[in-house]
Amino acid sequence: MTLKTERDFNYGREKLYREQIVTTTDLVEFKNDLLQELSKILVENFKPGAKKWLKSAEVRKLLKISPGTLQSMRINGELPFTKVGGMIFYEYQDIQKMFNRNKVEVNSRLD
Repeated sequence: MTLKTERDFNYGREKLYREQIVTTTDLVEFKNDLLQELSKILVENFKPGAKKWLKSAEVRKLLKISPGTLQSMRINGELPFTKVGGMIFYEYQDIQKMFNRNKVEVNSRLD
């Protein structure tokens, strides 16, 4: 099968070739690939219940510590923070990093 002239199919636009035609199957495959990539990004970046920024009260509740302890952690540089308009915020990833820094590895031996 041969294609008709450029003018018949494209109304004066660029010439259309058979391999440039997008089929329904192509669109379905593209949709599935796109959905897989979006799902992957969402899973990597948005964990259920984990917010990116936490207020002081949320951090105290999460760590079960007093306001004074949290203040000491800020002063000693143990936990980075951001202050905006008098409110102090902590990044969830920084809290996780603090836990990893303070992790104690215990080697258990079977006697």
